[in-house]
Amino acid sequence: MKEFKPKLFSVMKNYSGSQLVKDIVAGIIVAIIALPLSIALAIASGVGPEAGIYTAIVAGFIVSFLGGSRVQIAGPTAAFATIVAGIVMKDGKEGLIIATVMAGIILMIMGLCRFGSLLKYIPDPITTGFTAGIAVTLFIGQIKDFTGIAYQNGEKPIETSEKLMALFNNVTTLNWQAVMIGAISLAILIVWPMIFKKLPVPGSFVAVVVTAALVEFLHLDVNTIGKSFEDIQAGLPPLSVNLSMFTFESIKGQFSNAVTIAFLAGVESLLSAVVADSMIGSKHRPNMELIAQGAGNIASACFGGIPATGAIARTAANIKNGGRTPIAGMVHSVTLLIVVVFLMPCAKLIPMPCIAAILFQVAYNMSGWRRFVKLVKSSPKSDIAVLLITFALTVVFDLVVAIEVGVLLAAVLFMHRMSEVTCVEGWKDVDPENDPDSIDLRVLPAHTIVYEISGPMFFASAGKILQISPKEDTKALVLRMRSVSTIDATAMRNLELLYEDCKNRGVQLIMSHVNEQPMKVIHKAGFDQKLGAGNFCPHIDDALARAQKITETA
Repeated sequence: MKEFKPKLFSVMKNYSGSQLVKDIVAGIIVAIIALPLSIALAIASGVGPEAGIYTAIVAGFIVSFLGGSRVQIAGPTAAFATIVAGIVMKDGKEGLIIATVMAGIILMIMGLCRFGSLLKYIPDPITTGFTAGIAVTLFIGQIKDFTGIAYQNGEKPIETSEKLMALFNNVTTLNWQAVMIGAISLAILIVWPMIFKKLPVPGSFVAVVVTAALVEFLHLDVNTIGKSFEDIQAGLPPLSVNLSMFTFESIKGQFSNAVTIAFLAGVESLLSAVVADSMIGSKHRPNMELIAQGAGNIASACFGGIPATGAIARTAANIKNGGRTPIAGMVHSVTLLIVVVFLMPCAKLIPMPCIAAILFQVAYNMSGWRRFVKLVKSSPKSDIAVLLITFALTVVFDLVVAIEVGVLLAAVLFMHRMSEVTCVEGWKDVDPENDPDSIDLRVLPAHTIVYEISGPMFFASAGKILQISPKEDTKALVLRMRSVSTIDATAMRNLELLYEDCKNRGVQLIMSHVNEQPMKVIHKAGFDQKLGAGNFCPHIDDALARAQKITETA
């Protein structure tokens, strides 16, 4: 039952004071990054700005406490913005609460049913493609705050293309003071770790303090969290759920929304955990992570939050700032709670260009551009296509579309490759005495042909079975299947069609060396009884002997 044990309980065995300091610092930095992101995503989702913070506090703490990843940071993400906005617009906040609670229950069921391991079937080009795409999307999304550009026409772009268009249309509003603060922040982020490698304080924390002081004391015209989000409400998250909401009609009406939220939360969280594993050399527990995500979403909805999932950008920021245990994620949530309740005036002083600079660095670190370039240079063309399409769809649309199309494309290409690997070849009747190199060939009995099938026989390659055509004088057809590891229903149907064709032609079908899985399918279909037990031979020599006996008596 180790797979259902939260990572927190495992890592605490060898926990040290030095790691505690790193986790606390990382948690505080991630909270600083998460604060404006959570607010912005909540607004984009059609709810109040405080809902995003409540989500990061409640879901973030529970996912870290119960989760199967050492470093996962949970909270609101961009993948949900459009879906949540649609639910709120149609069914209000009550509909969103119902859908989110139901999604949490579905996620917990998925974890208990061990669905988390299915993620291993997502190919590396897809993971690399969407990770790089998210990095580009994250970078583009921060250009506005870094440059201080103001949207004069009240634009609220969500898609990356919309953001680029809005930036282009409002480029004349560029604020050079904001650019200066952003540049100073970037300089600190780059130079600080080079000069002060041994100090536990990360450059991102120093950048926040320095730039906040510059903006405040020099009275610079630079956007801060306080200026951008004036209507943030301080205080503890209120209990928002009421059992009377959950009627049969409301549950039925929100079921499809709940499934969508659960699917997105599960996929994005597990993909985030995989990316995190590659960054720290760890291994997460996917089923426990799904259970934690489910519990986090239920709690988030109960306290006025929106759907939550593992946030790749914040998780990467956690790792880069020294976080290595779930304590960092819990500190991140507690820090946000303290900020909301007690320190909102201080948080309001943080310049938005500094936050953008921190996220620029996060985007660069998570982009994996070296891996991306290596795949483009060294991979087969089909894998390159999957990589580039996944990357492009992530940037142009969103992560969900990219994963769906990427997985589908990868599956189709895989089936195409397997169908090419699978072959059906006829034996040539060669006399070994005249051909000393044909050690493995046999002298075939008269009126006998042999076909050897190699590779898995599934629907993409099963048509090759129907290409077998006995000659007019053929009395016995032997199928050698020692290299067939598996067959599916389509291949089984085509075997039956081949048998019927042979029967009509007066040809006896004989099968040699049928492996365990194909034999189970054959038995389940009743084909063994139709063909006859005597026509299933354990070795090719037995099959040829059977064929010779048939041809002699024919």
